[in-house]
Amino acid sequence: MNRRDQRWVGFWLFVCAALVYAMLALGGITRLTGSGLSMVEWQPGTFFPPSTQAAWEETFAKYQESPEFRHINPHMNLEGFKGIFWLEFYHRLTGRMIGFVFFLPFAWFLWRRMIDRDLARRLFGIFVLGGMQGVMGWLMVASGLIDNPHVSAYRLTAHLGLAFLIYGLLLWSAMDQFIGEEGRPTGQAPAAMPIVSLGVIGMICVTVVSGGFVAGAKAGYGYNTFPLMAGQWLPDAYWDLEPGWKNLFENNAAIQWNHRLMATLTLLSVWGYWSWGRRQEPPSKIRVGLDLLFLAAVVQVSLGIATLLMLVPIPLAWTHQVWSMMVFTIALFVHFHLRTGSARQGWN
Repeated sequence: MNRRDQRWVGFWLFVCAALVYAMLALGGITRLTGSGLSMVEWQPGTFFPPSTQAAWEETFAKYQESPEFRHINPHMNLEGFKGIFWLEFYHRLTGRMIGFVFFLPFAWFLWRRMIDRDLARRLFGIFVLGGMQGVMGWLMVASGLIDNPHVSAYRLTAHLGLAFLIYGLLLWSAMDQFIGEEGRPTGQAPAAMPIVSLGVIGMICVTVVSGGFVAGAKAGYGYNTFPLMAGQWLPDAYWDLEPGWKNLFENNAAIQWNHRLMATLTLLSVWGYWSWGRRQEPPSKIRVGLDLLFLAAVVQVSLGIATLLMLVPIPLAWTHQVWSMMVFTIALFVHFHLRTGSARQGWN
């Protein structure tokens, strides 16, 4: 596998990662606008919207049988339905397009022997995860089509977490192919730096998962003060549910408090990592990456607080979700450029 082939494969993977980023952004606005339950059938082979008045009326009639229409939108007409239908349609269509954009070049690169065996296995695993993501997306939607017109917070969080996993694998593989070894700083990082970097990435991921439960349970609509909740550091309602473990995932007070805690700990972790990492006198790529990571984390926490205090306006809430992927992206970029293995003190 020559360097030119690697760059082509890397460029293709960057495109796939960008599409996943775009799909997560589209999924966020779909959820926030209440459009996610507008399509009550999966139909994974469908690539075109209703094209006639009769087809639109038939699609709307199916939606009228859903709990969301009966309990939330009983006065919605066909034109109003189209307004929520299009976002969910484009969200699903983007997912199917990603499948083609990934699979067809993958098959071509394999045929031309431009991908080695280890990378082929990794990419096939990513393709399988993409299929699982489609199934999980439908299971999430289906959970809101039975009695309660709200999707399961567990399934929404799993859907979000799987999206981050796929994105991270694509981005890492893209950097590995496009940048390659020659694009990394020479020498070795101090031994602890890659380990600390992984810890920060782990904190970011846990915070994202806790944010998924906030979104799924709509926990951001309560306790719209900061830093106290109902005038307390730990609200009395934190342990209202029995058994106790349910509070972590189903009690809105606990869900929001946990997300606040994880966001604060993550920001402190990033600050500590940035402060300590800068003192190691790293090469410019890592130094700039650390600066951007700290700045991105500050922006993300600020967006979260503003979203809470302003009672979850859609533009702010959407930006808060999308920006979380930017924080994750920068953290991966920094970690990628850190050498692992038997480290030496200082850099070459």
